[in-house]
Amino acid sequence: MELLASAALLSLIVLLLMRACRQRNALSSLKPRSISVSSAASVAIIVPARNEAANITPCLRSLVGQRYPAERLNILAIDDQSEDGTARILQDFARDHPYVAGLSSGPLRNGWTGKCQACWRGAKAAPGGAEWLCFIDADMRAEPLLIASAVAAAAPDVAMISLAPRHRLVSFAERLMIPCGLYALSFRQDLPRAQAQDTSETSVTGQFMLVRREAYDAVGGHAAVAGAICEDLELARLLKRSGRRVLMMNGARLLSTRMYNGWSDLWPGFAKNVLDTFGGPGPALATAAAAIFVSWSLLLLPLFDYVVCRGGSGEACAALTLALPAALVAIGFHVTGAIYFGAPMWYGLLFPVGYALGALIALDGLRRRLTGRVAWKGRVYS
Repeated sequence: MELLASAALLSLIVLLLMRACRQRNALSSLKPRSISVSSAASVAIIVPARNEAANITPCLRSLVGQRYPAERLNILAIDDQSEDGTARILQDFARDHPYVAGLSSGPLRNGWTGKCQACWRGAKAAPGGAEWLCFIDADMRAEPLLIASAVAAAAPDVAMISLAPRHRLVSFAERLMIPCGLYALSFRQDLPRAQAQDTSETSVTGQFMLVRREAYDAVGGHAAVAGAICEDLELARLLKRSGRRVLMMNGARLLSTRMYNGWSDLWPGFAKNVLDTFGGPGPALATAAAAIFVSWSLLLLPLFDYVVCRGGSGEACAALTLALPAALVAIGFHVTGAIYFGAPMWYGLLFPVGYALGALIALDGLRRRLTGRVAWKGRVYS
């Protein structure tokens, strides 16, 4: 029995790592490219912001520093009824930068989420000649060639390009949970399938979405997904169902983010999105349960085999030769990931704790949905 369990564990780890590598290679990397005035499409950048006083100025500075023809670029920063001075910061910044507009999304309407309303307000205020609408979160930091590179990468048949950013992890919570969340996604998702045109499945991130104006208007824009918690996924699905192409790319060279500042931000942020991100309550909870079982088995099964082997069991000794490599491969994967994310390597040893906490967040996300209390940035959505 020990031999069978250890062999199954080793096989599973090999398959999961092969799948993760396949997912990583499924996304093309956005490469820095300049663009000439003659080929530069008109772009309206829309930055929805609620309680982003700490983030909005560096975000806007990175956007006004874009190496893109100024006459083809407009920036609209939309205050979503902030309570921390964001609105004042936007107005001050707009006064000093002629092609930046600081606007208010207005009181939140029934049936809308704040981000959808702010994005919709920005889209409606964008100049009529804007060929592209670029929705970018206030916690993003853009390299100077970001917009030029994204526009240049858009083939004629592409309706939306979404970019996965590079994550800047600072606190214990971020370094523990964000890598584990991304690993779980890489094990769970089928990115090549999501990128295919012949399916309604899709994978996007609302942190950066460059959307063709014609396509956005044709599917109803954010008004069509007004009450969605994960409005980015719903908007992308609308585009794909209309026969348009949605493309996700690796934007790590040109875009970075620090999404959360610790547990107080990370837990509700994950709980808000985890069910939709993993395909619904059933798949999300199944993924969480599998992550707990596999990660703790990687630590406990080799220990069990070792103890029984010391007691004289030849089968346990043979099983140990399979379970131990499985554990070492998994540990090596997570340690390498910690180094990649700029965290101390010992964070890679804590992955069972990260997956266990992720499962608790998934349960909390389900609780919030069932009780109609999905909370985010001082609001509660039903």
